[in-house]
Amino acid sequence: MGLIERKEELTSLEELLANAVMGRGRIALVGGAVAVGKSTLLRSIAEQAIELGALAVAATGSRVERDLPLGVMRQLIQDAPLVTTVRDRALALLEEGARAVSVMDGEAERQIDAQVVHALCSVLLDLAERYPLVIVVDDVHHADRASLLCLVYLARRVRNARIMLVFGHADRGRYTDAYFQTDLLRQPHCRRIRLAPLSRTGVAALVVARAGVEVTERLADRWYALSGGNPLLAGALADDHEDFVRAAGERPADVVVGEQFGQAVLSCLQRGRSRTALVARGLAILGESEGLDRLLDLPAIDISGELLSLGAAGLLASGRYRHEAVREIVLAGMDVRDRRELHRRAAELVYARGLTPSVIAEHLLNADTVEASWVVPVLEEAARNALRDGHVESAVAYLRRAWSECADETHRSKIMTMLVRAEWRINPAAPEGHLSELAEAMNRGSLRGGDAVVLARALLWHGRFDDARDVLEQLNGAAEAVDQETTAELVVARLWLRATYPPFLNHLRRTTGEWGLANMVSVAVSQRLESTLALAEVLTRGPREGSMSTVERILEDSRLDEMTLDTVENALLALTYAGRCDRAAPWCDLFAVEASSRQAPSRQARLAAIRAEIAIRQGDMPAAEHHARLALDSIPMSSWGVAIGGPLSSLILALTAMGKYDAVREHLDRPVPEAMFQTRYGLHYLHARGRYGLATEYFALALRDFQRCGELMVAWNLDTPGLIPWRADAGEACLRMGETEEARQLIQAHLDLCGPDARRGKGIALRLLAATSEPARRPALLRQATEYLQMAGDKYELARALLDLVEVYDSLGEYRRARTIAGRAQAVARECRAEPMIGALARADGTGTASSPLSGELIGVLSDAERRVAVLAAAGYTNREIAAKLYITISTVEQHLTRTYRKLNISQRADLPLVLEFGDQASI
Repeated sequence: MGLIERKEELTSLEELLANAVMGRGRIALVGGAVAVGKSTLLRSIAEQAIELGALAVAATGSRVERDLPLGVMRQLIQDAPLVTTVRDRALALLEEGARAVSVMDGEAERQIDAQVVHALCSVLLDLAERYPLVIVVDDVHHADRASLLCLVYLARRVRNARIMLVFGHADRGRYTDAYFQTDLLRQPHCRRIRLAPLSRTGVAALVVARAGVEVTERLADRWYALSGGNPLLAGALADDHEDFVRAAGERPADVVVGEQFGQAVLSCLQRGRSRTALVARGLAILGESEGLDRLLDLPAIDISGELLSLGAAGLLASGRYRHEAVREIVLAGMDVRDRRELHRRAAELVYARGLTPSVIAEHLLNADTVEASWVVPVLEEAARNALRDGHVESAVAYLRRAWSECADETHRSKIMTMLVRAEWRINPAAPEGHLSELAEAMNRGSLRGGDAVVLARALLWHGRFDDARDVLEQLNGAAEAVDQETTAELVVARLWLRATYPPFLNHLRRTTGEWGLANMVSVAVSQRLESTLALAEVLTRGPREGSMSTVERILEDSRLDEMTLDTVENALLALTYAGRCDRAAPWCDLFAVEASSRQAPSRQARLAAIRAEIAIRQGDMPAAEHHARLALDSIPMSSWGVAIGGPLSSLILALTAMGKYDAVREHLDRPVPEAMFQTRYGLHYLHARGRYGLATEYFALALRDFQRCGELMVAWNLDTPGLIPWRADAGEACLRMGETEEARQLIQAHLDLCGPDARRGKGIALRLLAATSEPARRPALLRQATEYLQMAGDKYELARALLDLVEVYDSLGEYRRARTIAGRAQAVARECRAEPMIGALARADGTGTASSPLSGELIGVLSDAERRVAVLAAAGYTNREIAAKLYITISTVEQHLTRTYRKLNISQRADLPLVLEFGDQASI
């Protein structure tokens, strides 16, 4: 790593070396934090000594050899160029001294014989008589005690010898703080040299050769901040940078913290004293310095000193690790048993200090068993908090640990229910393995009330209908002896069954006074009750304005916390099936963004499925495809259970509308659960498959799917056009098969069921009714259909109605009108990317013979207001649509058109010029 920012220290050592060569012995005590560059400096002075004709003899202290008597002195003797007889004598002295130290029993008595010390030092002093001698001992704070005695003895006798003693030691070294350093510094020929960490400029100079000037200038501050000026750490970051560039072939956007840096951090701890490493590990466990003395059972003053050492080594800043990666590296380097024991002690400590449940729970997760009554409640509370904050994976981990620690069977069942709910947010398939265990708990009587409802819902989702039926029947058996909250859960469950799993409704009976009890619980449960009731009402009786206002108010108050997705989902579906897609879409988008930030793939998927259904009803087929694919990609297909019919149906409908029939066949070839056809999701699937059959001219198969869908809807009392317009679709299949009268009856029955606000359903039916009517009546019906569909916001069905209107006008010889409507139909069809319609309109364009256009002079007599109204009328807009578009009354529109007919000398709307003939005004 070179000698960056070490010029002054090197000059000082060179001065001492020059004096030693001249016979004035010198001692240098080179100190500093761990890995601050002491070894590099010592190697440099040793190399310079050789260049000056001196001998360099080196040794290095080691923590693992600290108890090896005379280990450092042995290194020096073996490194020295001694003649054979002298070497043999020195080695014999080492063996004699080591034996003498080994047989001593107390630390205070581990003294080496003074004659051995004198004889060993004489070997080195005699060698200096022949050559100037530089003795370098690195990491002297790790040297054994006997060697230190010898070195102190030698230091007192080198003042008039050609010897330079250079000792490298870490600040707060084990023995240098006792007698060794004190004794050396008392000598007048000893100089103390301390190395400071590198500055920002020094760190930049260290890494510039490997990272380049541009990268160094950009990342120098980050490198300095992460390394704290420690040359070893800074160099390791540069190594990680180089490794990344070699592997990725490009420069990283930020500092890379990789394997080399990790090894450097561990090296800093290994080269320091053992107590420093212990404090570093305790800090990694606890995350802060407060309480470290109690965690490690060390005096607070010792803790403070070790924290200073870690800070000087560049690992800490303001008492905390400079980077989370450093903390993780320290944790990973610990013995597993030691780490778990420290986490156990930390859990007890932070609980006693009253810290938050999440902090305590993190320690409990990583500890061995903690036998205390507070463990399970703390883990449960931490899980609830984590769910509220969107940290679902953490909540799952807490609940799993709570379940394993809990000894009470009933309580374990409640924890398992919470775990099922939490895992469901990530992947509905994840908790499936727990369902059998919960079912057994139900049979034993350990699972009751709302927890049993959760089990029933999960079993139904996964199509385990026999098990779900058993749970529902057991709920009936205990229905008369439940609390208010359980009563509310049962009421919600009954409404939910009606809307989603109708065949199972009769397995959960009503109880006396349940509605009064249900309304006396919390706001969250009350909101879930109201949203589920609104959905059930929309599907069984059609939308009610009061219910729609209620669900919108609920959506305004809802957030995706622990329990509200069902509330949000039911409210969104109620609006969607009620034809309020323009209201539902923004809310759905808002909650989808929230779900994406809360580690909740399952919730993202369910919301995306609803958004796809909304897009289908808005005729936005590209958006429907996008959201349906997002739903299917967010969680595995197998995780959807019977609910797969929702997103899969939307995808099939969108692809069919866009003419992507090959892609539809791939999805229809995928097996779906047979149990799905006993749910609302199965109705959607039958409808989508029938629409594909219509598009590909398998009319009989399509009719069968629509009829099967209708039979189920009637049997389940979900027979509302807002859910699925099965009669209208069956009527279209009959039309395509030539069964006009049967088609008319089906379409009329559909119309009769449409409420006053069912604009989309009416528009769909009127388009088909036109096909069963006399040609002269068809334009009026189709015009009415387009008006309804325009108000409903369904672009796809609007394009279909406009296409039929083009064909009708063309068949009636009104070619100018057909061409005008075709232009508008083309634009709408392109928005939907409905390729079959776009192709049909392209073929229809230019057919027949158009009337001669009116002259520009004649058109010029119109006022601006008259021209704006005429342009829209020529484009096929109704008077109501024109009034809404131009913000005028319908009466004003009629007056403008009357004056326009008179000025242009025409008698009816069909004689209006083509849009393009109006010139610049055609852009309105």
